[in-house]
Amino acid sequence: MHNTIRVLSTKILKSNQKQFLLNAGLKVVEANFISIEFYPVEIKNTKENLIFTSQNSVTSVLRTSEVANLQSKPVFCVGIKTKDLLEKNGFEVLEFTNYAAELVEILGSKYSERNYTFFSGNLRHETIPQGLKDHNISFNEVEVYKTVLSPQKIQSSAEAILFFSPSGVESYLIKNTFEDNQQYFCIGTTTSQALINRKVSEDRIHIATVQTVENTIIQVINYYKTPKSI
Repeated sequence: MHNTIRVLSTKILKSNQKQFLLNAGLKVVEANFISIEFYPVEIKNTKENLIFTSQNSVTSVLRTSEVANLQSKPVFCVGIKTKDLLEKNGFEVLEFTNYAAELVEILGSKYSERNYTFFSGNLRHETIPQGLKDHNISFNEVEVYKTVLSPQKIQSSAEAILFFSPSGVESYLIKNTFEDNQQYFCIGTTTSQALINRKVSEDRIHIATVQTVENTIIQVINYYKTPKSI
């Protein structure tokens, strides 16, 4: 039924993730539209509490030989996958939320007397640093990774495109354009906003209910298995 539906993932999927789509009768094209460069992490000026908003920042910190000196510090993070990665590696996550704005509100209402180190990437949004400033919370910021755009031309048109970050949207559009018949599936509202900013109609944007690759894929499968009115 779906053998003509082609799905483009803007990151290379894990084999089991790709299999979900194939099992649903969808064709899959995948390519990495961004790459990550990790920086050496200096931890000597790290505050008493830590903030992570992505798995990439966690991965970068885990690469330092001094990571054991950080594992005793309480952690506040964004995203269930970020939380899982931290806990798997010996960190205690005191609070986690799905979005950075929600985390800022918790820090401001419950933990404003603490101080923090925010481990970030080069394309991070202002939500965390500006929110901490607005609440007069003491913090410093350490940039621990860089997101590099890796644009490439997709030769075969896709009916559905999976996006996992605003930078993925930006990279895709360097060598490709949006088409009238496409549906867009986003891991979260920050990514969907990048599409809205590019004048994509909101009725063609579908957002994961949980910020994971797996749930983004579920949205694709549910969309194409549901009969569409003509």
